Amino acid sequence: MTIHNELEKQGNWLFRWRSYLPLLILPILLIALNESEFFERVLGVSDLFWEILCLLLSFVGLTIRCLTIGYTPKGTSGRNTKEQIAEVLNTTGMYSVVRHPLYLGNFIIFLGIILFIQVWWFALIAVLAFFIYYERIMFAEEAFLLAKYGVLFSEWAGKTPAFLPKFKNWQKPVLPFSFKNVLKREYTAFFVITTSFPVLDALEDLFVEGKLQLDIGWGLLFIIGLITYLLLRTLKKKSNLLDVEGR
Repeated sequence: MTIHNELEKQGNWLFRWRSYLPLLILPILLIALNESEFFERVLGVSDLFWEILCLLLSFVGLTIRCLTIGYTPKGTSGRNTKEQIAEVLNTTGMYSVVRHPLYLGNFIIFLGIILFIQVWWFALIAVLAFFIYYERIMFAEEAFLLAKYGVLFSEWAGKTPAFLPKFKNWQKPVLPFSFKNVLKREYTAFFVITTSFPVLDALEDLFVEGKLQLDIGWGLLFIIGLITYLLLRTLKKKSNLLDVEGR
């Protein structure tokens, strides 16, 4: 098997299990938590500003995902896991400035979460693992798109960066923005953010100070995230209120 085929095979496998494989980093996270809260323990200053900054960074990543999902048609940019699907080639909106905007959004969400812990070696390992992991997924996706769309894909890929946005390339999306589509498809990402930060904050206190506690602010964030998740999931599963034709 050629290296090209091997990378594509690995990418397709990782694509299928991409929702679960990141959990493999949890054992390293538990080790890192013993060294967390660097600013407060070592520098003797409050880490509240840093925590809020990390939270905002993750929401920047979510915003990128929302700007992508809000303009995309049905059959693209989906949560399919068994195989690659692309009924049309997205080349406008966020896809005109970067070829993989959803993965860029994922990375920024992920970066905010790992920086929250304040352990430099864990952040380094996590970022390197992210790029090795997603590089293969992106390789497999692009091999699929090249085989399906040929010259059209090559022309788009030739002028559009894979991961670092080139904003001067911006082209107005073909479809109007659909807030309903965002609510229908991005409530899980919102819940991941609003759960990860409160949980990590509580675990930091447990590992560093030996007591389990949850600050009121993080508790409220978790409750908001949980209520939003349950409400939107129910609307998606039990009604058609969030359905949009062609999305």
